[in-house]
Amino acid sequence: MGGSTLHITNGDSTTNYLQKLRFPGEFITWREMLCEGKTTTDVGSETFWKNRFEFFKTSYKVSKQKFINYTVKEYRNLCNKKEQKEIVLWFDHDLFCQINMIAVLSWLKRYRKGYHISLVSSEKIKGVKKMLSFPELSEEQINSSYKTRIELTQDDIEYADYIWQLYCSDSPLRLETVYKFNPMSPFKYLAAALEAHLQRFPSIKNGLNVVENNIIKTVNTHQFNSKEQLVHQLLKDQKIYGFSDLQYEHKIEELQKLFASFNPVKLSKKGKQVLENQINFYGQLRNDISYLGGSKKYSFLFHNESKKLLQITS
Repeated sequence: MGGSTLHITNGDSTTNYLQKLRFPGEFITWREMLCEGKTTTDVGSETFWKNRFEFFKTSYKVSKQKFINYTVKEYRNLCNKKEQKEIVLWFDHDLFCQINMIAVLSWLKRYRKGYHISLVSSEKIKGVKKMLSFPELSEEQINSSYKTRIELTQDDIEYADYIWQLYCSDSPLRLETVYKFNPMSPFKYLAAALEAHLQRFPSIKNGLNVVENNIIKTVNTHQFNSKEQLVHQLLKDQKIYGFSDLQYEHKIEELQKLFASFNPVKLSKKGKQVLENQINFYGQLRNDISYLGGSKKYSFLFHNESKKLLQITS
């Protein structure tokens, strides 16, 4: 089959599925999770990869060799593929995918000007409560999504790049003021993903963000015999984040002091007090190395009532 199309996908499972269905063209898998850790605007630069490796090494104990083999080599493959003038993007609705998508579009704006770029979006399936990811779609459904893919204009690409620049800035406040106001945007899941992103800054109420609060709420309302069971439930319940088990395990580790035990899983006295907003855990979590995009996670607070961010000036 012809190789005139380049597919850039959101993960290996999507790539493998599309290849199994014998989609024509060549494939690049975007193996990153830019929704976590420090990001810079210059996607693919030496500074960009240096920051990303530092994050993976510190947070996930990833070795340099593994990072190069898994992520950087695939990126280099992308750099070498210049002959396909048609590029098709496959990115799901969740935060994980949407942030990766705008980063890829920023790169394409810079290095693939004039190429024909289109976006496949997963659709809500009638009778199915949750949004399905590409590998969960039937062959008929995935072919339908492909046929109705959106042709991106230069303005669309410029907009995605603009949002990426704001995501990578040292303050999320400008992103907060603009992300809702583009009704003509073809990126129909981006606003919800960015709203979820902004709620990942710590809550003014107890110092935990929406994901961390959800972890301790889930422990409080269920009975789990192990950490694995808790992670399984969190993965099942998440609607917008698209996190993997690795990300949830890392977050649980950061909240260790709020747990009395993991076999079975129980909150400590302090965990229950934080859950009920009796004490604020911000001081114990605060550090200068946690980033969400270009912003320091603990330099901003999310005000739950107004749903606005506040900058900490001291």
